[in-house]
Amino acid sequence: MTVSIRPAAPHDCGTILRFVRELAEYEREPDAVEATEEMLAAALFATPPAAEALIAEHDGAAIGFALFFHNFSTWAGKRGIYLEDLYVTPAARGSGAGKALLAHLAGLALDRGCARFEWAVLDWNTPAIDFYRAMGAVGMDEWTVQRVSGDALVRLAGRG
Repeated sequence: MTVSIRPAAPHDCGTILRFVRELAEYEREPDAVEATEEMLAAALFATPPAAEALIAEHDGAAIGFALFFHNFSTWAGKRGIYLEDLYVTPAARGSGAGKALLAHLAGLALDRGCARFEWAVLDWNTPAIDFYRAMGAVGMDEWTVQRVSGDALVRLAGRG
């Protein structure tokens, strides 16, 4: 199967949202998606964009996507690429689409002078972890993700 990678366009927002919902279902959070097509369009195609997305295609049909944005490493003194979501449809898994998306992002990181390319993965998602490790990823197991959202975010900001 020949897979091509291209930047997302505004007309892809419905497909991206469908993929986000499918990913949420896979990650056991089917009701957690609050995003809308309009929200994605505003984020991805604003000036400057909040994030960027790539579409993986086979024979002109979208089979996966990657959504990413830049972060910054004070230690390296350079920005990096943070992969928020990587998703390939179940029928296209094993086609090389996931590897093609990761390779494309690695190339973007190099082209943009980034110090690193990183992402998070759920600890129970062993197929993904095995796939990432086969691509050369190294687990940062000594780090834990911390998050403040919803009411806790409002309280922390002193607004509730």
